Amino acid sequence: MTNYDVVIVGAGISGIGAAYNIQKSCPEKSFAIFEGRKNIGGTWDLFKYPGIRSDSDMHTMGFRFKPWTDAKTIADGPSILEYLNEAADENNLREKIQFETKVKTAQWDSSSATWRLGIEKGEQGQLEDVTCKILYLCGGYYNYDQGYLPEFKGYDEFEGQLIHPQQWPEDLNYENKKVIVIGSGATAVTIVPAMADKVSKITMLQRSPTYYMAAPDQRPFDGLIKKFTSDKLGYFLIRWKNILLGRFFVSQIKNKPEKWKNMLIDGVKQHLGEDYDIETHFTPKYQPWDQRLCFVPNGDMFEAIKNGKAEVVTDTIDRFMKDGILLNSGYKIEADIIVTATGLNMQLLNGIDITIDNQKLDISERIQYKTMMFSEVPNLIATFGYTTASWTLGADLTSEYACKLINLMDSKEMDYFYPEAGPDVVGNGDFLDLNSGYIQRVAHQLPKQGSRDPWINTQNYLKDLFQVRFKSIEDSDLKFKKAS
Repeated sequence: MTNYDVVIVGAGISGIGAAYNIQKSCPEKSFAIFEGRKNIGGTWDLFKYPGIRSDSDMHTMGFRFKPWTDAKTIADGPSILEYLNEAADENNLREKIQFETKVKTAQWDSSSATWRLGIEKGEQGQLEDVTCKILYLCGGYYNYDQGYLPEFKGYDEFEGQLIHPQQWPEDLNYENKKVIVIGSGATAVTIVPAMADKVSKITMLQRSPTYYMAAPDQRPFDGLIKKFTSDKLGYFLIRWKNILLGRFFVSQIKNKPEKWKNMLIDGVKQHLGEDYDIETHFTPKYQPWDQRLCFVPNGDMFEAIKNGKAEVVTDTIDRFMKDGILLNSGYKIEADIIVTATGLNMQLLNGIDITIDNQKLDISERIQYKTMMFSEVPNLIATFGYTTASWTLGADLTSEYACKLINLMDSKEMDYFYPEAGPDVVGNGDFLDLNSGYIQRVAHQLPKQGSRDPWINTQNYLKDLFQVRFKSIEDSDLKFKKAS
């Protein structure tokens, strides 16, 4: 049976970053990356819908070790995928990846301080077992196989094409077609302007509005920095500018939500004009950053609406019909294609069935520790990036911490680690402080936040950076043991 020191699950942006840091900071450790798909990229290999792009700037979403040199800071999916492949190849990580390898089960045994992994390989799902000392989950936070689809009355009666963005057909012909996109999040606001020029009509059908902010995909000041610096220095300077501005931006919104609500809505008015019904279609009932803010590069969606190429309808669905959707208001929208941009199915632990010394792990009964481990769960690290900043900032700190933790365990001549929640740690907080639908649907299945540090999900990169990079990672809650 093959044994590794570390198994990394996932070869997307988190997995590539984790592998780079393991290779650099723990060079004596053997490791493998198990990737369920045929390619590197994760999200950026999975999603193929028109206009697919980042919703964070690439100077903070990119790797610390590889400068983003493209002029666009809000990048398209193919460019991001190319960047990830380059990062893997430049650091000889592709040879560490086992493609079409899905981890289905993970069984921890304290007596040997070992994980036994049940994996499926290849299209035929050949079953194998491997062992490892440390299981490092980098497979994202949602189910790759199936997106979220609400129950729609009459769904099967529609005679046109029904498409979920997670299963976008590459040969889809939507030229001169009538299209409905259900949803108002980042996916919908990307698809609508990307399809608008070719379709005969496109409608974004939303149950309720979302906050949007138009922003240029290229920033002149960034170009000036790049002009007078090297790629490496320019990337560093722009990255830190964006980190600090982003942190300031989020803190200002959270401290003065009403002020920012008005500013965001006024920003939409500037694009669509005073005559547009902003109150109905672009005035959310929640406060800014109760859900993640959606960026509109160069105001492209607003331009599509203003030019009459796209429309927004705010209503609830009564039923699907053979040629469109009937709304509860009685209004009917005709369609040849319906895109259900209705969200993700959130999934922690990468869908792996985990047992600890023959006891099934119920993650909802655990308390998260530093947003990367769970109370009394040994030798397991799970990547969960930031929701109020670029995902990769959190993923990078997680891998930096993981390497320090592995080396600390070795220096103590111990075999496994785990965080222990003492009686003073009360698991009474939600794992994520967002009310987005994809989170609320599974809130009861998620781990809890604790009542004190380091059991609190800070969502604060600067604070976390200081703790990981400049302080000892040892604390009274972090335990080390030898195999029994």
